[in-house]
Amino acid sequence: MSRRRHSDSENEGSQPHKRRRTSEPIEIEDRLESLICRVGEKSTSSLESNLEGLAGVLEADLPNYKNKILRILCSVARLLPEKLTVYTTLVGLLNARNYNFGGEFVEAMIRQLKETLKNNLYNEAVYLVRFLSDLVNCHVIAAPSMVAMFENFISVTQEEDVPQVRSDWFVYMVLSCLPWVGKELYEKKDAEMDRLLSQIEGYLKGRVKTHVPMLQVWTAEKPHPQEEYLDCLWAHIQKLKKDRWQERHILRPYIAFDSVLCEALQHNLPPFTPQGHMPDAQYPMPRVVFRMFDYTDAPEGPVMPGSHSVERFVIEENLHCIIQTHWKERKTCAAQLLSYPGKNKIPLNYHIVEVIFGELFQLPTPPHIDVMYTTLLIELCKLQPGSLPQVLAQATEMLYMRLDTMNTSCVDRLINWFSHHLSNFQFRWSWDDWSDCLTVDLEKPKPKFVKEVLEKSMRLSYHQRMVDIVPATFSALIPAEPIFIYKYEEESSSSLPGYPASITVGNAIKNRATNEEILTILKEVPNPNQEDDDDEGESFNPLKIDVFLQTLLHLAAKSFSHSFSALGKFHEILKALTERDEGKLHILKVVYEAWRNHPQMIAVLVDKMIRTQIVDCAAVANWLFSQDMAHEFTRLFVWEILHSTIRKMNKHVQKIQQELEEAKDKLEKQQHKRQKDSGDEEDMDKNSEDEEGQLEEQIERLQEKVESAQSEQKNLFLVIFQRFIMLLTEHLVRCETGSVDISTPWYKNCIERLQQVFLMHHVTIQQYMGTLENLLFTAELDPHILAVYQQFCALQL
Repeated sequence: MSRRRHSDSENEGSQPHKRRRTSEPIEIEDRLESLICRVGEKSTSSLESNLEGLAGVLEADLPNYKNKILRILCSVARLLPEKLTVYTTLVGLLNARNYNFGGEFVEAMIRQLKETLKNNLYNEAVYLVRFLSDLVNCHVIAAPSMVAMFENFISVTQEEDVPQVRSDWFVYMVLSCLPWVGKELYEKKDAEMDRLLSQIEGYLKGRVKTHVPMLQVWTAEKPHPQEEYLDCLWAHIQKLKKDRWQERHILRPYIAFDSVLCEALQHNLPPFTPQGHMPDAQYPMPRVVFRMFDYTDAPEGPVMPGSHSVERFVIEENLHCIIQTHWKERKTCAAQLLSYPGKNKIPLNYHIVEVIFGELFQLPTPPHIDVMYTTLLIELCKLQPGSLPQVLAQATEMLYMRLDTMNTSCVDRLINWFSHHLSNFQFRWSWDDWSDCLTVDLEKPKPKFVKEVLEKSMRLSYHQRMVDIVPATFSALIPAEPIFIYKYEEESSSSLPGYPASITVGNAIKNRATNEEILTILKEVPNPNQEDDDDEGESFNPLKIDVFLQTLLHLAAKSFSHSFSALGKFHEILKALTERDEGKLHILKVVYEAWRNHPQMIAVLVDKMIRTQIVDCAAVANWLFSQDMAHEFTRLFVWEILHSTIRKMNKHVQKIQQELEEAKDKLEKQQHKRQKDSGDEEDMDKNSEDEEGQLEEQIERLQEKVESAQSEQKNLFLVIFQRFIMLLTEHLVRCETGSVDISTPWYKNCIERLQQVFLMHHVTIQQYMGTLENLLFTAELDPHILAVYQQFCALQL
């Protein structure tokens, strides 16, 4: 549905009469769309009078534009859920004036609901069902038929051999409608509703919740419990029921029209049976409800609703809906959040900040790209400079204080957000308030966080700026100056075995020598791994790579583009030097040694070498887990490189699979066309047969490529998980033999990085679950490590 805004005034006199008549219906349709989409926005008139006026306009246009009006209303029900009750009231008024239209709208909504479920659009399906349930309040739908629909949804919990996430979703859909319609349904059908809630309670008690620890932002339950989403919603509904279904926050414009709406005839929903479970269905993952504020954190102004009051759920749900609708337009999104209805009755800034951080820290992945949340918070600070920055600073302080128990994936996102945010506000921050991080071990979460924030901030600024912005006492946490370390530059390095060759290679590169000439020079480099009497070329020569790559990168150290250009120009030599796996590992080691003070350069060079196939993905994984990188294991850049490498591998497989599917489609169309034109000349038949033969060969080649790429992908995950298991097992055995507590900062980081790999790449990893279970995650594995795998398996149970 388009959300364009149109001017009502048209310069009609400038167009010929005939042209105007043909375009008139389109103008009217656009005007109708604009009127419907805008209702409920800021206006000089009251919402009620605007709704009444709009209902009159739409009623008059129904004879000519009924289908268009139906389409627009179905779209806003699905795409503008934050204005749910405004549109249900509008439909109620139209139903009171035109009963047939009301019936057609209900039928259209049911068709759309079936379509969204078929297409795995589960969020939109929730909004549609919620819309239908609110139509009960507007006397459009009869309460008994809504209860019957809910009963059909809850019957899914009785199905056998279906994933728990399927049943969870249907239960969530029913429970999330009750704040809107619970009171009305209980008044009309209390016995049926009691039975329904009792069924839900029985289901919730028997649920498997192994997955919860993997999705929690904090491991500690204080000061705010990290509740699983269905348990939390059930607590909301229990409290709402106890309060006799009285809810004080939902905007209900239909109350003003009660005398009109109660006279209207109601429709029964057609019987709706949820379609059975399909193997390719992608149900929403379970999640944990994020809470960081309570009423004590917002001392001035309105009181924040309690953690289990239904108002808290409704406010959060509406704010999530606003972000979902407007996330691509940060200015509109910020303005819509700040003009939230009923904002004077709640501490809105606290709710907004909590909801935004809740989405940013959502595991396995946030609903939108991370940078969107940064730009949205910056926009909100600009619109509310007197109040929102203070709330944001308070939230940042609270997050810093709770770093010790925060999930490592969430800490990464916090680092990226905070450094980006600071770069937009001259890096101003009261660093002295965080001086407590200087008195503890630098491997602890707080000093590590500050160090990584400064490292990321430096990428958005420069080294001296970082030195200037933080107090001198923080010098231990300031990142090193990002300069190239050339081992053959110093006078003292003349004694190194490769020194003479480095000078020769450097001169050859400067004098634009050919690749053959440089390779001839490198042949003369002595091999430290080879005895004098060995046959030449038998063993791998690391010094060749050392001399060539150190010299090449030193000459190209001026910028990223110089370095890229150098790798491209001498690609042939680099490929020759890295034919063996040892060569691939060593080239990565050399890049790290030369650029160890510039993590961003390491990341982009490794990325470039994977793209140009100088190194492969498995080599990068082996290097990151190698002993040479052990001291950097908990650094953020290491994991950014690993995840970037996995993503490249996944994209490579997807690309070849897509090419294969396209070739198969092309062949199918070709065969279909040949059958259709089978009566034509023989020459055409022969041509099409040739084309088909070529396509079949192409398909065969692509199938081989897909199998090879999938094998490489599986191997990459096996390497990564095997290395994790080895590292963690060594740590656990060491702690056990030394009678030491296993929960060190390193252990927390490592086990949560393992979780992170599972969560970030869950779709791909699920294809290889059988292999992983048979080869790595066996019953003999230490329970601490096996628990992570079991939590992952439980996510899609």
